[in-house]
Amino acid sequence: MASDYLIVHKKILPSYLEKVIQARNLLAANEARSVTDAVNIVGISRNTYYKYKDYVFLPDEQASRRRAVLTLIIKDENGSLSSVIQTLTSLRTSILTISQAIPIGKKANVLISLDITQMKCPTEELISILNKLPAVRKVYLDAVE
Repeated sequence: MASDYLIVHKKILPSYLEKVIQARNLLAANEARSVTDAVNIVGISRNTYYKYKDYVFLPDEQASRRRAVLTLIIKDENGSLSSVIQTLTSLRTSILTISQAIPIGKKANVLISLDITQMKCPTEELISILNKLPAVRKVYLDAVE
């Protein structure tokens, strides 16, 4: 299936392919009431729209994002999770999800998924910084992409 796709610069493609995407976006944003309105706005035929609408797409922005999943064991104290979140924010990560288990034995397990696309440091340094926080007992890097 992957061999069915190509990544090419739009400079070498006919301009109507980009207009198909524009028409589809107009419809999705309710800026055009019908396919006829959308194709008239962008200047292509209905036939062209229907022929290519299911085959032409912009690159997925999510594909260029980097993500990481961390498991932390933190102390069961007020402000422990807050200090971790503040540190992650200061390093320009974006927290996607947080799941904290019920604390047992004065420690809590926390699973955090991050968008690390804009992160200021390498992943290894992130782990080291988190491990140095007084509230953190241990950090595990579960996955990174």
